[in-house]
Amino acid sequence: MIRLLIADDQELFRSALAALLALQEDFEVVASVGRGDEVAAAAREHQPDVALLDIEMPGIDGLAAAAVLAREVPRCRSLILTTFGRPGYLRRSMESGARGFVVKDAPAEQLADAIRRVMTGERVIDPALAAATLAGGVSPLTARERDVLVAARPGATVADIARRLVLSEGTVRNYLSAAMAKVGARNRAEAVRMADERGWL
Repeated sequence: MIRLLIADDQELFRSALAALLALQEDFEVVASVGRGDEVAAAAREHQPDVALLDIEMPGIDGLAAAAVLAREVPRCRSLILTTFGRPGYLRRSMESGARGFVVKDAPAEQLADAIRRVMTGERVIDPALAAATLAGGVSPLTARERDVLVAARPGATVADIARRLVLSEGTVRNYLSAAMAKVGARNRAEAVRMADERGWL
């Protein structure tokens, strides 16, 4: 029996996925959470074999949750299951220690197969996304440039970003300028959008 943890901030999706997976005779859903920062505690308590993690969740995102699991509950393998089939997300999910990456609109049998393969130690990646990742290359952004663009996402001012990241406003402007140049954007909002679309944030 393969013990599963589901982490997704949409309760309806979590419930539907749990019901769908329960139809497989070798699966048992042992935990379900709606926040990324609840994943590790649930994994320690329920000892799942595989965690299905959405990327965008409150608390911490699924990629960060996969990294925490790899560090703190290494026997639990992570499988990223997301709507956002972006090449940059795939690369970052592999760097976080996730064992697989499947988009949510994949057929149910494909997801079940991915879970079983991850359980045996295989890495499972959506083939179309793997090809797009190879074609798209590595993110040109440094970690700090990425942090600044993420902080700029909700339309924050330079002063807001500086306060949040404990940087000077001049340093924030420098990082924003460098990031805009690297992604070929005309302004901050466009840089955020373009980097986000490529899965670099």
